[in-house]
Amino acid sequence: MQEQFSRTELLLGREGLEKLKKAHVAVFGIGGVGGYAVEALARSGVGSLDLIDDDKVCLSNINRQIIATHKSVGRYKVDVAKERVLDINPDCNVRTFKTFYMPDTASQFNFYEYDYVIDAIDTVTGKLELIVQAKEAGTPVISSMGAGNKLDPASFEVADIYKTSVCPLAKVMRRECKKRGIKSLKVVYSKEEPISIDTDKMPSEDGGNHAKRVTPGSIAFVPSVVGLIIAGEVIKDIIKEQ
Repeated sequence: MQEQFSRTELLLGREGLEKLKKAHVAVFGIGGVGGYAVEALARSGVGSLDLIDDDKVCLSNINRQIIATHKSVGRYKVDVAKERVLDINPDCNVRTFKTFYMPDTASQFNFYEYDYVIDAIDTVTGKLELIVQAKEAGTPVISSMGAGNKLDPASFEVADIYKTSVCPLAKVMRRECKKRGIKSLKVVYSKEEPISIDTDKMPSEDGGNHAKRVTPGSIAFVPSVVGLIIAGEVIKDIIKEQ
């Protein structure tokens, strides 16, 4: 037993640890939610991780993303995350993809090689393509619904997409999943009503008085909880597999 994972083994057993060591998990989106999911997977001993995100760390990420510090600003998120994972578990096999996942980039990924897929991306088009590809490959997938403009981390729960309510993103995803014949999808969502943000008070990137698009507010203790819930579901599902 590796000393590093001795406390984990007390809960999961040696067989559980071996399953995690052999598991290959893909995390799409290494932001507030995905970053914490990666953190928990690495600390739990998952043996292979694919990290997919084309974004770089910026100052506005520091308030909520575990990989974001003043030292990492300007670096690709997947590169920073990989370094962190290898500092936690040098034996982990980490692959990085500086890719914005959409239908036109989906062919870069073989979903049959994954034991689990985490959807922590923002765009509905990308989320749907990701879910369709995972479902066609028979690969388990868990999807993060809206975490922006929310303040109650205790309101998040795990449910099937068709059992969700209140969350605006979940509403869109229910409709679009039904159109595509997706019969079930494990998600993490909240019934908390999103806080209304006064965009008139938000500066735009060009220095004007109005934001060009509605940017959701976020805080340290909400996306982190969503990411940890997702990681917990992935770990429990992997060790339950025969």
